Amino acid sequence: MRNVTETVKQLIIINILFFIGTLLVSGPAYQYLALFFPENPDFKAWQPITYMFMHGGFMHIFFNMFALYSFGSALELFWGSKKFLFFYISCGLGSALVHTGVNYYHFQEGLNTLLSNGFSKSEILQLLNEGKIDTRWQELLTVSQFQNFTSAYIGTAVGASGAIYGIIVAFAFMFPNAELALMFVPIPIKAKYFVPGLVLVDLYLGISGKSIFGGGGIAHFAHVGGALFGFIIMWYWKKNQFNSNRWN
Repeated sequence: MRNVTETVKQLIIINILFFIGTLLVSGPAYQYLALFFPENPDFKAWQPITYMFMHGGFMHIFFNMFALYSFGSALELFWGSKKFLFFYISCGLGSALVHTGVNYYHFQEGLNTLLSNGFSKSEILQLLNEGKIDTRWQELLTVSQFQNFTSAYIGTAVGASGAIYGIIVAFAFMFPNAELALMFVPIPIKAKYFVPGLVLVDLYLGISGKSIFGGGGIAHFAHVGGALFGFIIMWYWKKNQFNSNRWN
């Protein structure tokens, strides 16, 4: 790849290999490598790492790898490979942590309502593990509570988006006056305005449950989590003046 640094190139290759692998084996790959809710029997200890190399479709991996290619190499050139890889993985793990934390809140909110109305936890989990629901749940929970409760337990998260959001935040830290533009809205905006705006949009969509393109399936809080951890790490490094020499 032209003008791409070594670690960024290797990450792109690994993501592509994972994507090709999931096309070949599909279901089993997602079952073992996607990120499940911790109380779900399909959850495995390695999933907070492997989920960030999985993707749900061609456009999903294309945009993530394009962003990694566009922003990652500039950071790796300044930091070196070890510091860049540490940052990338840390943001991916932070993304998983925030996403799981939000899901835990939604699940507990629904669970506590059901428990207070006479349902047992073992009964609830048994039905969910069988891919079933009790229709009485819908009478006790609001539409959004029911959707959040069931999707938190049954749903999975895949994608490098959390790590990518961390990379974009770091880029804005390093190059605040660089002008960026969305593919579909080619109006240049300085990174120090563009990136916070992008994160705020994700935060709003996550809280409201809405989607710009209609439908669902986007883990907005995973994006926000990656951005948040990216900001915290950059703030800490700036405060303590971490430099690349410590990592090489």
